[in-house]
Amino acid sequence: MRFPIQLGSGSPAGHPCDLLALLVSERALEGGKIADAALGDADRALGGLLLRAAAEEEFKGKEGQTLSLHTHGKLGAPRLLVVGLGGAGKARGPEGELESLRQAAARAVKAARGVGAHKLAIAWPRAADPERLALEVQALAEGSALGAYRFDRYLREKKPSRLARVELLARDAGKPPRALDEAAQLGARIAEATCLARDLVNEPAGKMTPRALADAARKVAREYGLSIEVLGRAGIAKLGMNLFLGVAQGSLEEPQLVRLSYRPRGRRGANGAGSKGARANGGAARRSAAKDGVGSLALVGKAITFDSGGLSIKTAQGMEDMKTDMAGAAAVIGAMSLVAELAPPFPVHGFFGACENMPSGAAYKPGDVITGKNGTSVEILNTDAEGRLVLADVLAWAAEHEPSAIVDLATLTGAILVALGPWISGLFSNDDALAAEVQGAALAAGEQVWRMPLPPEMEELIKSPIADLKNTGGRFGGSINAALFLQHFVEKVPWVHLDIAGPSSIDKDKGYNPRGGTGAGVRLLAELVRRRARG
Repeated sequence: MRFPIQLGSGSPAGHPCDLLALLVSERALEGGKIADAALGDADRALGGLLLRAAAEEEFKGKEGQTLSLHTHGKLGAPRLLVVGLGGAGKARGPEGELESLRQAAARAVKAARGVGAHKLAIAWPRAADPERLALEVQALAEGSALGAYRFDRYLREKKPSRLARVELLARDAGKPPRALDEAAQLGARIAEATCLARDLVNEPAGKMTPRALADAARKVAREYGLSIEVLGRAGIAKLGMNLFLGVAQGSLEEPQLVRLSYRPRGRRGANGAGSKGARANGGAARRSAAKDGVGSLALVGKAITFDSGGLSIKTAQGMEDMKTDMAGAAAVIGAMSLVAELAPPFPVHGFFGACENMPSGAAYKPGDVITGKNGTSVEILNTDAEGRLVLADVLAWAAEHEPSAIVDLATLTGAILVALGPWISGLFSNDDALAAEVQGAALAAGEQVWRMPLPPEMEELIKSPIADLKNTGGRFGGSINAALFLQHFVEKVPWVHLDIAGPSSIDKDKGYNPRGGTGAGVRLLAELVRRRARG
């Protein structure tokens, strides 16, 4: 759901709203005393009830703890929610503190929905530094909007929310400066883009076909003034993307190759608006190898809209969640919806190749040898290692545009979950500076990544006796082998591969992430573009 996120001012204790959420650190209640001004004001208005209730409920302000009270008309809100931020004795760093704010705002929104509140006000221990305060406002706006997300499109009985407004109490008095309002709106837009990616991932595979995913990209192009190129089977074949076509050939669904493009004003081919900005086939296809020069960024997403495993078929349980195998492309679409507003002074392109991996009489087979776009031949040992094949051709196409950097996102391997667990993405790179840049963006955005190695000696595991490469390297080091395979298709372009198989979809609610698609990667990419734009 969407609701306005606005800034307010004044004393939290007297602020008129349906639910007042006070976010407090552990230091606010040390030694049985209140060290937080807003919390102290509320406790005095309640005649000391707040402090007594905190003692009785053993509320310490630890991260995730909540304390709820009826105020009986003694505050501006009939209900009070105190949410712990944690922090005492915990070295979280500034980025960790922002993540705590996101999580706390999401808890406040969920509580507001639970009690039928129309208006929620949030107060927190604000930073004195204006730049830091703007980051806090952005984080709170993100957390509020992300926490409100629900995918209930197919539920007959929906639970409508009455929450119509969230107000962030950013000042004691006076109108908050414009920079804070812009920070709130940016946080809300980043969350909206993340929720767009969530919607795409959560749609059933019967609805989110390759054509439907391409249509979602077209809609983003129309709404945000981007140019778009969409090619079908014939166009993909003309580009020599035989690995992509090999994966797609077992399905009745037409494969779709998509490039979304943002170019800053003044560059050749600058974005148009509306139908002029959204082109399919035709002239855009003839310019597919146009080069943007220094500074351009290529974002590439895996877009297998359903993965049965092909002839190397998965188990029934293994297929249950395979509608989510296009989460990388969903993240790219979501991020591209933000790029025009972020307005970087360099071009940004989003690429994906969408298809299904299905078993049929026409499906590609174990033992086949297929030559990819860049001339590399691949022996197919396992048709369930299909994502890297499609990505290989799309990465080669992206590399032809000579971007300054390529970042790809893919639900590529189950092995990365074995290595890093369900909430951390694996990061692989051929460039230390770019890897550090992406790691920094991930930390600031609240997305967890961990750099993995690309040891050259493991190339032996993906060598084939009858082709240049084989598409699987065996049981051990599966995520590393997949990344080494992809590295052969980016030439010498600085490149980061993010294996998001874990955090792209979760099986139960966790903080501001709901069960199902999480939109993993959108906030990271947005922060990467912002940082590059600042130079």
